[in-house]
Amino acid sequence: MATTRSAPLLKHLLSRLSQARSVTYMPRPGDGTPRGVTLIPGDGIGPLVTGAVEQVMEAMHAPVYFEKYDVHGDMKAVPAEVLESIRKNKVCLKGGLATPMGGGVSSLNVQLRKELDLYASLVNCFNLPGLPTRHDNVDIVVIRENTEGEYSGLEHEVVPGVVESLKVITKFCSERIAKYAFEYAYLNNRKKVTAVHKANIMKLADGLFLESCREVATRYPGIKYNEIIVDNCCMQLVSKPEQFDVMVTPNLYGNLVANTAAGIAGGTGVMPGGNVGADHAVFEQAGNVGNEKVVEQQKANPVALLLSSAMMLRHLQFPAFADRLETAVKRVILEGKYRTKDLGGTSTTQEVVDAVIHALD
Repeated sequence: MATTRSAPLLKHLLSRLSQARSVTYMPRPGDGTPRGVTLIPGDGIGPLVTGAVEQVMEAMHAPVYFEKYDVHGDMKAVPAEVLESIRKNKVCLKGGLATPMGGGVSSLNVQLRKELDLYASLVNCFNLPGLPTRHDNVDIVVIRENTEGEYSGLEHEVVPGVVESLKVITKFCSERIAKYAFEYAYLNNRKKVTAVHKANIMKLADGLFLESCREVATRYPGIKYNEIIVDNCCMQLVSKPEQFDVMVTPNLYGNLVANTAAGIAGGTGVMPGGNVGADHAVFEQAGNVGNEKVVEQQKANPVALLLSSAMMLRHLQFPAFADRLETAVKRVILEGKYRTKDLGGTSTTQEVVDAVIHALD
């Protein structure tokens, strides 16, 4: 009886997912030329999920080709040829790069952002139809400043047993990320931007960030602007996440807020994200490189990177391919037959990929 009742609902949701565009996309001459994309499989589950993207892109005949490079988190620096490839292609798709804890090896993820001036990190956390979560109506975009703050890497030992770590906040970077957040909200028909801070304690550093956000907000009178202290923000996220729309944050707070928001909406395995600058963009999933058991069992969730690659296709001005990929992924999630363990299923990465490819038809 329950199956009979749910069938019309499932059919209705599937028909909504597959609705055609109301406005035709008119490309400029030459826009269909295949574009080169630098591919970094990375560590842990990275090769599994980037391999999933390669299969799906090939199946849908997407106008992209990959230049693959072997990069790992324990390297001292991102190889010069990799940076050269990204600068040439202007777009990169990457799996996670493991960051060693402590020691003298710096994060290659941070290096990449600084080398390419990828100043804005964007993670979109939203409810996927068919995936049960504690809260409904979650659709949050976390925009995080990516180049300074606590991630500046300016640490030294003053005397034995005393370490000083510098948090750097500049007006230039604060205004730049605030402007990006408001532009994103304006172009995507978002209604509100919330600045996350701790200016009640860090009055100069976070005070400068807030001052910059307030100045930029005056140029966008059609978008509501408010502010929230980071600890209250975390509590509000887990209790009433639907109140948030676009959130703009300094570096460290953004990392915490984005992962919290992702957990509320289904986990990092389904949340797409990317890092963008004036000239380059790197697309990846939010979260880490997974654990060895997931890799051994070949059960990594490819959904986040598939959705990130849809973001990449839209960035490359291939919106029809992006829509087709997103629709196929959402259809697989909605039907619920093929899901990895983190989503309550038992499927392998390949089974999910095969289902997505089948849903493309």
